[in-house]
Amino acid sequence: QVQLVESGGGLVQPGSSLRLSCAASGRMSETMSEIYSMGWFRQAPGKEREFVATVSKRRNTYSNDFAKGRFTISRDNTGTTIYLQMNDLRPEDTAVYYCAAGPYITYYNRPTGYDYWGQGTQVTVSS
Repeated sequence: QVQLVESGGGLVQPGSSLRLSCAASGRMSETMSEIYSMGWFRQAPGKEREFVATVSKRRNTYSNDFAKGRFTISRDNTGTTIYLQMNDLRPEDTAVYYCAAGPYITYYNRPTGYDYWGQGTQVTVSS
């Protein structure tokens, strides 16, 4: 079983930056195979969960179009922690951001492509 814990959300003004973190834990011999892909989704009130970005164990990255040029996903050397650096935040980025992990990369942009989810961290962009 893999546990994911997010941190780094908050209330910021438009144009600001935030960095989200997500740490995976569990029995390491099993965990690493279960978290081949780790990524971020977001969900705003009344909307469906939306893919943001993902990174594979090989450090290949994939991002939604709205994230390109503003958001950067990365993964640390241990492979168990990922980050989402968000710059030039806009009010429409307001959402709960969820960390997700799974053993495959095939369906990286679909919630069903991931087996494990964190509790979510709120990001609010408002003046």
